[in-house]
Amino acid sequence: MIKALIIVLLLGILASLGYSLVCMVKDEGKSDRMARALTWRISLSVALFVLLMFAWSQGLIQPHGVVPQ
Repeated sequence: MIKALIIVLLLGILASLGYSLVCMVKDEGKSDRMARALTWRISLSVALFVLLMFAWSQGLIQPHGVVPQ
């Protein structure tokens, strides 16, 4: 469940970033749609960070390092 939520947040971040790119190209800076899309991206990124820290503190996910081969 938690991993699916992480993936959904990551996809939301990418979608918001793509939308802001489209707004930047089409509007040429004449509207605030790009700023709102980037605000959503920052909000989703903060939510993802908080979710990761919460999941780690509750033991729902475990960090692991790179294992040398």
